[in-house]
Amino acid sequence: MKQDKRYICYPFMRESASTVDFEIRTDSLTTRIGEALALTEDVEKVHADLRYLQPLAYHLNGSVRGKLAITEEDLKRLSDLYDSYVEEVGELIEQFVLPQGSHAACVLHVCRSEAKKSVRALHKVSLEREVPVILFDYANLLANVLFVMAVYTNKVSGVDEIPFISKSYPVRKMKKQVEVN
Repeated sequence: MKQDKRYICYPFMRESASTVDFEIRTDSLTTRIGEALALTEDVEKVHADLRYLQPLAYHLNGSVRGKLAITEEDLKRLSDLYDSYVEEVGELIEQFVLPQGSHAACVLHVCRSEAKKSVRALHKVSLEREVPVILFDYANLLANVLFVMAVYTNKVSGVDEIPFISKSYPVRKMKKQVEVN
């Protein structure tokens, strides 16, 4: 008897392999990037870059179960994006900051968090099967790109970052402080 597809949200849902959890995580990431797209129309650079990154998040998704769809060229372009945002935000990211600010920046912080969860899910997959290193590199770098995008979005929106000083971990001295001392 053929099963009615309306009762199946994802064909691999009942698998016990961690691959499913990774795929669900990266689906969530891709969805959150779509949410960020809806909020960044007035931040043209971020909006255009998210438009480029969204399908790549789905390519990351399928690269474990299916054919590897993340290339060295994709990784290089993501690295270049990271460098361009770091150049824009400079010393704003030399300290740990609270994930806050404009609505768009907050959603970008959620995207960053989803990307980190995807890295963790990918690690779980790697305990069960071989995972190409490029997928780890891409997923980790994607989380970092989403972070600097959030800081950049706050900057162009005129929202100040709020430093976070941990009571649990020692504070790293920033490079400029070290040079002065």
